[in-house]
Parts: sequence; C-alpha cells; structure tokens
Amino acid sequence: MSKQKVVVGMSGGVDSSVAAYLLKEQGYEVIGVTMQIWQQEKPEDISESGGCCGLSAVEDARRVADVLEIPYYVMNFRKEFDERVIRYFADEYLAGRTPNPCIACNRYVKWESLLQRSLEIGADYIATGHYAQIAKLPDGRFTIRNSVTAAKDQTYALYNLTQEQLSRTLMPVGAYTKDEIRSIAEKLSLPIANKPDSQEICFVPDQDYAGFLERYRPGEIPPEGNFVRSDGTVIGRHKGITHYTVGQRKGLGIAMGHPVFVTEIRPETNEVVIGEAEDVFGTTVYCNQVNRMAVEEFHDGDRFLGKIRYNHRGEYCTVHWVDERTLACTFDQPVRAITPGQALVLYRDGDVAGGGTIIGGE
Repeated sequence: MSKQKVVVGMSGGVDSSVAAYLLKEQGYEVIGVTMQIWQQEKPEDISESGGCCGLSAVEDARRVADVLEIPYYVMNFRKEFDERVIRYFADEYLAGRTPNPCIACNRYVKWESLLQRSLEIGADYIATGHYAQIAKLPDGRFTIRNSVTAAKDQTYALYNLTQEQLSRTLMPVGAYTKDEIRSIAEKLSLPIANKPDSQEICFVPDQDYAGFLERYRPGEIPPEGNFVRSDGTVIGRHKGITHYTVGQRKGLGIAMGHPVFVTEIRPETNEVVIGEAEDVFGTTVYCNQVNRMAVEEFHDGDRFLGKIRYNHRGEYCTVHWVDERTLACTFDQPVRAITPGQALVLYRDGDVAGGGTIIGGE
C-alpha cells in the first residue's frame, strides 16, 4: 500500500517546519509548499522579516526542506490573495468595519485554493503548523479542538473552515506546546529553530493600516470628519474613519480631560462616535455569514462559550436567531468592544461549534 501524500504549507517558521517533520515521522509522503502571496521585501530586509509569505519565508522553508529531505515547491497564489484577502481588507476598513484578514486567508487561500491545487497533484491531505487539533465527532462531523497549550491556541482564526476542508486537513502541532515544538526544531538543527513568531499582518508589516490603504486605494480614502457623542454632538475632528476601530483609546488626538473611547464608526455620515469606558461594553452580539462546525445547526436557547476577538478569554452566552441569516448571542457578562467585521466564535466543550461575522451589538 502506498503512503498517503500530504502537502504541508511551510511558512518558513518553526511551527510549520516541525509539522512537516512530525508527519514524515508518522509515515506520510510529505511535500513542502510555500504559498507565494505577497512579496514586497527588499533583499536587505530578508533576515529581519518574520512574515509568513515573503521572500525570506521561501528561503527559510527551502532550507528546512533540504534538512528534512522532502520535495519543496513554491506555488503562486498572489491573485487569490489579492482578491480574497487584501481587497476584502480594504473594503471592510473603507466601510467602517475592522476586518480579520487572517480568517479570510485561512478560509479562502490557505485552504480553499491550496487544498484544491494539492488534490490536483494527487495529495490526500494538506497540513499546517497551527496550534489546534482536528477531531471527528461521533455523529461524523469534523471540528477544530483547542490545542494542548491555551497560550498558543489558534482555533479562533479557523472557525470558518468547511467540513470538506477539515476532512482533508492535518494539524500535528496542536498536540504539543510551543516549547516542545522549539525543542524538536533544535534537536533536528533546523535553521529556523529560534526564529521569532510573526505578529503582524503580513502585508502591513509596519502596522500602519491607514497608510497602506492610501497606497492601495488612492482616491478612495474617506476624508477628515467629526468626532461626535452618541447623540450627534460634535466634539472635535478626526483624521478619517480608516484610522479608528471600536474600543480604541490611544491615538485619538482629542483632549477630554479623561480617557475616552471609540464606541461606533458611522461611515454613512463619516463620523467617529466617542464615549466613556462603560459605553464600550455590551451584552448582545449580532452576526451573519454563520458557519457551522461541531454543530449541524444552532437552536434558540443553545449555550456556548463565545469569543469576540482572538485574545478574548471568552464568556458564556445564549444564542437565538433574529432572522434566517442573523444569529444573536447574549452574554452572561458584558463584553468589551463589540467590533463589526471581527468574528464571533462559539465553543462547546473545547470544540469550535461555529461562528459568524459580527455586524453589531448592544
């Protein structure tokens, strides 16, 4: 019987590199692939870059593949990345929302596009270095389960994967802690064993989102406008809605004598609403574009642990349908900064039940 073939998405980082090693040790025929999606690095910046998709990622992944003695390829996904991630990122910010490009990239590029191309070359699975685990439930559904290390859990950004994608995915790193993964890399003398983790959005390494949008969509950037109270009272001028997100306190450039926060962005009137600390909290979150993972359906009254951002520790909540497309989630305790454009992810017993895109809250 021939070995099952798995394409490992290699970012040039320690996690995906060790994932490739673990799968080879488990008996799979492993092929390393780096997805070329955004390459703007200058040669002199290569050694400093921790990005997951630039030229330095290609060179690091290639060196790892040589050590592991596995075939390695670079696949061009620039078109898909621009259409499904960067264009979405810009559209959301220009509409006054705060996008999560990593979720879009996972769903539509790292899985949809990579999986399709991998199946075309005869692979049985794709694999990544995410700190998460895939489980098949008694009813036959697939879900993503928390990794063994809560500090590095990455399930939030994976809630939108489909059942077909999950059935074709391996995530070996989810059974280890970060220290264990680095230890394996060091024992293997992998050239990236001590490479730092990438923290930023790969196509905006300087974290200047507004500056990126001005370069990417010249002529479309919303102009300066008014800071207002919730009742519309004007209290100052803002630099443009793309500079702000719900919950923001720093960098507002408005002196009120005490800390104030962005509570709402109103693109239709080009206003940024400013409020007090208590105004940033809400108990009900509304979302659409709902994806079911561990559950086949959400029912009114179902209970879950809900997270409204990547680093949110989660609060218990109850869900109900507002209409056939809109799911409401009422939290037992108020949650901070319900941000349109981000994801609401629902968990049950450590499994991702599903989630959706936040459209508002109260």
